[in-house]
Amino acid sequence: MIDRFAFRNIRQEEADEAVAIEQICFPPHEACSEKHMKERIAKAPEMFLVAIDKETGKMAGFLNGLATNEKKFRDAFFLDAELYVPDGKHVMLLGLDVLPEYRRQGLAREIVKQYAKRESDKNRKSLILTCLEDKVTMYEKMGFVDLGISGSTWGNEEWHEMSLDLQ
Repeated sequence: MIDRFAFRNIRQEEADEAVAIEQICFPPHEACSEKHMKERIAKAPEMFLVAIDKETGKMAGFLNGLATNEKKFRDAFFLDAELYVPDGKHVMLLGLDVLPEYRRQGLAREIVKQYAKRESDKNRKSLILTCLEDKVTMYEKMGFVDLGISGSTWGNEEWHEMSLDLQ
């Protein structure tokens, strides 16, 4: 199944496709805006890992984040691509998106696994994310540790902060 996909950095010309996928995968109050997604792609395309369906050539999903030297997640990372520190030791994950027709096949897990390996190879120390209560178990199965309720109030939701050590 996973052999069906090619994994690579996002390309600038795929920004509209990424925005459309984000709007499918997240409710409006949680989704990254078109403006912020395009700014993030322009500033840090190497911080995106996309899964391309080899049969159709279309993006099935992606994971994106920003590297930083900060250790706590804050909502400003969603809004300001200028917070990106190329040699930062930690990555704030900003969205794991998998289109509905590709879910429950291990694709999200594979994207996270490949992303973690890639960032570990760049000497990053951790991946940090926030998720809703119903996703905690999924991320724990991927190796993340639940650090409790985050300071994030994105979308007026209560988020769990989770971390995956890479070193």
